[in-house]
Amino acid sequence: MAEAKLEHKVVSGVAWSFSEKFLSMVVQMVVSIVVARQLAPDDFGIMAIMTFFTSVALAIVDSGFSQTLIRKPHPTDTEYRSVLGFNVVVSLVLYVVFLALSSPLAALYDAPVIRDIAPVLFLVLPINSLCVVQTVMFTREFRFALLSKIVFFSSLLSGIVAVVMAVAGCGIWSLVAQRLLMMGLKAAAFWWIRRWRTSAPFSLASLRAMAPFSLRLLATDLIASIYNNVAQLFIGKMHSTSALGYYAQAQKLKDLPVTSIVQAVQGVTYPALAEVDGDERKFSEAYMRIVRLLSFVIFPVMLGFVAIAPDMFMLLLGYKWMPTVPYFEILALSGMAYPLAMVSYNILKVRSDGRVIVRLELLKRIIMTAVLCYTIPRGVESVAWGMTAMAFVELFINTAMALRYLSVGVVGLLVNILPQLVLAATMFVALYLAEPYIATLTPGLRLLVEVTAGVAIYASGAYIFRLRAMNEALALLRGYISKSA
Repeated sequence: MAEAKLEHKVVSGVAWSFSEKFLSMVVQMVVSIVVARQLAPDDFGIMAIMTFFTSVALAIVDSGFSQTLIRKPHPTDTEYRSVLGFNVVVSLVLYVVFLALSSPLAALYDAPVIRDIAPVLFLVLPINSLCVVQTVMFTREFRFALLSKIVFFSSLLSGIVAVVMAVAGCGIWSLVAQRLLMMGLKAAAFWWIRRWRTSAPFSLASLRAMAPFSLRLLATDLIASIYNNVAQLFIGKMHSTSALGYYAQAQKLKDLPVTSIVQAVQGVTYPALAEVDGDERKFSEAYMRIVRLLSFVIFPVMLGFVAIAPDMFMLLLGYKWMPTVPYFEILALSGMAYPLAMVSYNILKVRSDGRVIVRLELLKRIIMTAVLCYTIPRGVESVAWGMTAMAFVELFINTAMALRYLSVGVVGLLVNILPQLVLAATMFVALYLAEPYIATLTPGLRLLVEVTAGVAIYASGAYIFRLRAMNEALALLRGYISKSA
């Protein structure tokens, strides 16, 4: 009975979370397209620089305590209260620190606008600190329907404001407003819906008890945040903010489907895996099922993007953004590896004590340092190839270590992934070979033909060869629909 209840929670959670992520992705894509047509590449380059600092700061604000609270069997009000207080204090300190850094940063990149937007943009830090504990509570209760609605409507409203401001000629401020408003709407909704109050005291002892595991996660998240965005700082300085704008736009558009899929699955499966941690068979089966479903979705999506990239950019963004295409095609390949690497990372978060995660992150970042040192002086395209190669290195390292905590071997894992990879590669080759035959069509018609043919090839191949992943995806969908009816 408990197993059926957990499965229903996971199915419902994944469905709601994926629905929200998909709808939010559509909204963000529409907003990105409209805003990109109004703004210059330099604006996106400057925002990419600022994103580096906000990403690092947000990792510090959380400090891994949210993941520790999710993992704990029964967190107390004192622990919740202590984490909330810690988040707020740290966010205010970081706001002051980064505000002081804005002037030197503006001088370094010869971009005075950084000094203007910093006091507003960095407000996302204290606002985000008010969301962490509430998100943990909703996650532990598997209230993903509510979370999904809040995130979607926050994304929708902030996107509308960004579009209006961009069309009105507000420039980079439209991007700042979108980021700040989305975070503010989320925080307001969380506290309005769940007016959590407690008389429990703030306790340093509680924080100290959670610190060993939390700080290990902080170390890994912080290192990941720095290294995932540090290339942008060097591109903006060694090349130009325009070149960084093209690269950042490619990365952003690649991340929309990847991040949506990863967050939908990871956000639900981490608490679910933690709940079945004591049952080896169920735990390993859950891992394999997640891997199959992810590869079934992400492989064709990313290879499809590589195939249609030129026509997609020309039709949606126009000639101004065509220099982005080569970077997007390269980075899209990394999107095939990242989601699977994050699933393996979840296994380590659930089953290890955190020490192995820190060691692996240090190893990966040593490798990445070498990659960045080699690629950055050689140009933006070289950086894109280096980041893609690093995504596959991360997949290999995370998975190799995760398999030590599972009753699954390498062969078993490959058997569950290769059918989707082969079929997606077949679809890509078919679209590539068809290019000369549709070259005379308009970009819009070419794009329609490519998308239709790609979906038909992949879906029919999955049906003919009766892929297990397809059957599980359909069963998951039918199960959710019947339980929601």
